[in-house]
Amino acid sequence: MGVAASPACAVVAIDAGNSKTDAAMVAADGTVLGTGRAGGFQPPVSGVEAAVDVLAEAVAGAAAAAGLPGVPRAARVSACLANADLPVEERRLTEAVAARGWGAATEVRNDTFAILRAGADGPLGVAVVCGAGINCVGMLPDGRTARFAALGQISGDWGGGGGLAQEALWWAARAEDGRGGPTALAAALPGHFGLASMAALIEALHLGGLDRGRLHELVPVLFAVARAGDAVAAALVERQAEEVVALASVALERLGLLEREVPVLLGGGVLAARHPALNGRIGELLAARAPLARLSVVTAPPVLGAALLGLGRAGRAGRGDGEAACPVRVNPGRGRACPEPRGPLRRIDGEG
Repeated sequence: MGVAASPACAVVAIDAGNSKTDAAMVAADGTVLGTGRAGGFQPPVSGVEAAVDVLAEAVAGAAAAAGLPGVPRAARVSACLANADLPVEERRLTEAVAARGWGAATEVRNDTFAILRAGADGPLGVAVVCGAGINCVGMLPDGRTARFAALGQISGDWGGGGGLAQEALWWAARAEDGRGGPTALAAALPGHFGLASMAALIEALHLGGLDRGRLHELVPVLFAVARAGDAVAAALVERQAEEVVALASVALERLGLLEREVPVLLGGGVLAARHPALNGRIGELLAARAPLARLSVVTAPPVLGAALLGLGRAGRAGRGDGEAACPVRVNPGRGRACPEPRGPLRRIDGEG
């Protein structure tokens, strides 16, 4: 397959999470030329090259939607990728993505930066993502950043969807066998899967009768039990709020932003669900630590943030006073993040 010179495409923007990958072809003026979607990006599971093949599928879809034949060639590739947590991982992934020849320059960042840039007016602020795991980044206009390893318990992390599900299971198991105090989670968790007891749920998970990939379904159950007044479930929600605020506060402090009016953005499935007990408590705790921070939930597609980072790096941020507006919408029927065709990029503000 030949390489097509594509001067109209300034940025190949990619946002790749563990569950899905979005790509967009973006012109220098911010016009979205085409978008594509593929599966999850998991180099620790599949290996780097197989994972980058998933990116290639999304990029090919975006190029086809943009009417660009062959392999697209842009001025810059801006890829915000899950599992790009350490500098060595970013270097390896940058090399692997650059080798595909999609752009004259390639920059790989952690996918949390896409959330931050999608929700902020510029490269300034802090974002906390609570999806399958939990992560936080901060950014200043001069390029300085605040980051965390975000490798799970070994790097001091707590929570996220996977962590909350595991905690709920732990407390429910101990409640049923007598080692712990009572909690309604002991009935609610197995009940969600049509099972009669925690013993049955534990057996199903251990023997493979229940796919562990479904454990994320327990997070809404946990919040429902907490909402009904269960003390154990409520304590887990409180702990998650404390962890989110700890991350945000430390990032703000590292960047000298703790006493400045800056955005603190929330993203990922757990926070985007806007559970009042969690998000409301985050607001209360953050107000005590950083009273000037502006808290909001990011609703714009993260690939928009990857595009804005790429355009900004090229010196063409595509933003400014009087910028034309083109809403980014999601078309569930086609399973694709679909910007309105041929419209300039804009950020969609999260609602605080």
